[in-house]
Amino acid sequence: MTNGGMRGYGVARTRLVACVAALLAVAAGLGVRAGAARTGLGPEVAKYAGDALYTVLVQTLVVLAAPRVRPPVAAGVALAISWAVEFAQLSDVPAELSRRSVVARLVLGSTFNAPDLFWYAVGAGCAWAVHGWLRGRSRTAVG
Repeated sequence: MTNGGMRGYGVARTRLVACVAALLAVAAGLGVRAGAARTGLGPEVAKYAGDALYTVLVQTLVVLAAPRVRPPVAAGVALAISWAVEFAQLSDVPAELSRRSVVARLVLGSTFNAPDLFWYAVGAGCAWAVHGWLRGRSRTAVG
């Protein structure tokens, strides 16, 4: 396979892994929510785990869109998007959109909550670590 072909294979593989990671992040979020309700853990556990997983999902989407992005850049973009969405909740726009659409409620939320900012950073840090580890493994396997 030519060098250009290997590069294309790497991009396709990265996108595939990002798709799988996105699905896993959504499944984990739903699982944490169901598990917290079933086991009696407070709704805070599910909420803050969901915040971290939201940023993990955003990072997977960043990698899907730009598969050659470096892990710290992807994590920074994901964190910036998560924080921007949270700070947007200081206005009435996300709440109004959330009243009209379930999708908007899931993506934008409705009410600003300062502790969410911390949990988004936790999610970005975890996603950065896993992305960096996976990227290092793929370079070792290819090189």
